[in-house]
Amino acid sequence: MTMSFFDQFASPLYLGVPLIAVAIALPWVLFPTPSSRWINNRLLTIQGWFINRFTNQLMLPLNVGGHKWALLFASLMVFLITINMLGLLPYTFTPTTQLSLNMGFAVPLWLATVIIGMRNQPTVALGHLLPESTPIPLIPVLIIIETISLLIRPLALGVRLTANLTAGHLLIQLIATAVFVLLPMMPTVAVLTAIVLFLLTLLEVAVAMIQAYVFVLLLSLYLQENV
Repeated sequence: MTMSFFDQFASPLYLGVPLIAVAIALPWVLFPTPSSRWINNRLLTIQGWFINRFTNQLMLPLNVGGHKWALLFASLMVFLITINMLGLLPYTFTPTTQLSLNMGFAVPLWLATVIIGMRNQPTVALGHLLPESTPIPLIPVLIIIETISLLIRPLALGVRLTANLTAGHLLIQLIATAVFVLLPMMPTVAVLTAIVLFLLTLLEVAVAMIQAYVFVLLLSLYLQENV
């Protein structure tokens, strides 16, 4: 019984073919496409307003050079939110619960920010490894610590997103299982547990959106240090 709780995180197969590619590509089909009319419908208007507000908020602390990343960050934000929200539906698979996928997003984007910093302003980028007014005996130790903290950033990005979504899915499944077990024996307790399950589901909807935002926000902060 304990092992079956983790079956939801296994990549689904059909005729021996992994369907994770379908789970990643399907959300793009659900997005509304712009029309040739001057006035858009309500869904397109809300989508455009949300993307504009998010992009303005994210690009506010960056200089003009960092605005080239606006399209990438907005697309990544919408993509992660859509996948996380669809993963809360029954009988669905959440690709962002796989650490390999999250690291595939985190490592190249983090590495791109580091390469941009080393190319455009190498002195400032290397200066982040050594705080100002550091005592001379502590310089080698602090350089090692700052280098390790720099290299651990993509791992923290991927693990944070994976752990939060995995923990939420496990809690939902555990409480849902408790509701079905308690319903024949203690209906009152089962109803109270179902209310807790409903509140937890609302919390997981918020977590799915917040974690996508935090993922992109931290990438923008890494970019801000190197632009």
